[in-house]
Amino acid sequence: MEQKSVKIESSELTARLFGSFDINTRMIEKAFSVSIFNRSGEEGDAVSVKGESSESVEMAASAIEYLKKLARSNETLTEQQVGYVISMVRDGKRQELEDLDGDCICITTRGKPIKAKTVGQKRYIEAISKNTVVFGIGPAGTGKTFLAVAMAVRALRQKQVNRIILTRPAIEAGEKLGFLPGDLQSKIDPYLRPLYDAMFEMMGAENYQRLLEKGVIEIAPLAYMRGRTLDDSFIILDEAQNATPEQMKMFLTRLGFNSKAVVTGDLTQTDLPSGTKSGLATAVRILDGVEDIKIHEFSDRDVVRHKLVQRIILAYEAYERKQAHEERDKKPLANRQRPKGDKK
Repeated sequence: MEQKSVKIESSELTARLFGSFDINTRMIEKAFSVSIFNRSGEEGDAVSVKGESSESVEMAASAIEYLKKLARSNETLTEQQVGYVISMVRDGKRQELEDLDGDCICITTRGKPIKAKTVGQKRYIEAISKNTVVFGIGPAGTGKTFLAVAMAVRALRQKQVNRIILTRPAIEAGEKLGFLPGDLQSKIDPYLRPLYDAMFEMMGAENYQRLLEKGVIEIAPLAYMRGRTLDDSFIILDEAQNATPEQMKMFLTRLGFNSKAVVTGDLTQTDLPSGTKSGLATAVRILDGVEDIKIHEFSDRDVVRHKLVQRIILAYEAYERKQAHEERDKKPLANRQRPKGDKK
């Protein structure tokens, strides 16, 4: 039986590490086939890890060490965080977790630091810092929009840009705009609500409203971008999978001097009419490899919402693969590609 101990400075830290009803340690035990015990002594608490395999014990202890660092910063460890740390350690990427301990992007009105929670998010932030145009593509809950807004707020606070422009296509998802009450702005507001929410989180409603009235912050539908040249601006195009190729080209050519653009979207959630190509998918194919443009793809590992979101994404991906396979098998043999040289 192999064993290793991890020192814990206080019982309070131990409680945060173990989680409610020891849920965090139970996840580690199941993942690495080990047993975890808490031992108290004169020099403080210690977590003892026991298992049949020395490699499993080492990995479990390594996961506990990193989770201890998170708990020490007064973070409440979520099941999603614990699961992510477990998967990274199991894949031999423990060092990449250490690289996450960087500076925060900005501080919210509630005093919460905004920083990368996954390696994918960190690379996304680095891409925005180093490139003029960045495409952030991935499933829901990966922080594509939220982190882009945080980077925009930081750029504004550091006087790197003079204004923030947030836009997204006003595409109906099952309901028509005409069904909604009010004038055009009232009809459009629900489509822009995620952008409002992110700005409120970063700046507070009062400060946001003041900057909005001064024109420092602008939130508008994508159609309103036509004919403009956007200098000294941080521009975010959200839900870009719902833009047509023509709209995407129009948006990207609005970029002016000393400006930066971030385009976010999920290619699996397109609300465009059947048969209409997504401008995001087209742009990714055309612009891949162009200097000063970075295409960053998130994975299900980068999901930082409720753990069920990650499972839903994986379930849908599996279903879509199965559907594609079944559709291929349904094709008549005459329509399938014959091997070369087969003239029958």
